[in-house]
Amino acid sequence: MRTQSNHNKESDYIRARKQVEELKGFYYNLISYILVIPFLIFINYKTSWEFQWFWFPLFGWGMGLSFHAYHVFVNNGFLGKKWEERKIEEFMRDEEQNRWQ
Repeated sequence: MRTQSNHNKESDYIRARKQVEELKGFYYNLISYILVIPFLIFINYKTSWEFQWFWFPLFGWGMGLSFHAYHVFVNNGFLGKKWEERKIEEFMRDEEQNRWQ
């Protein structure tokens, strides 16, 4: 029983570390977005304001940032983390039942 609780603690720790790494990655991405986009707008304003090309990286990177935020903060929907955990537990129960039969 102790080995199972130790295993659960280790897997919880690994999962928590992974979540922290994903959060750090998201915040680094957000900070660089906040710093780079105004710089691109400034460059576009100083060179040629007739064609406003800064909209392309603004919306493209913004969409990527939105998907990243969804992955880090929500991602519990269909085929999300909760689904994975339920399936893993189901397979483990099935394997345990088959082992005892």
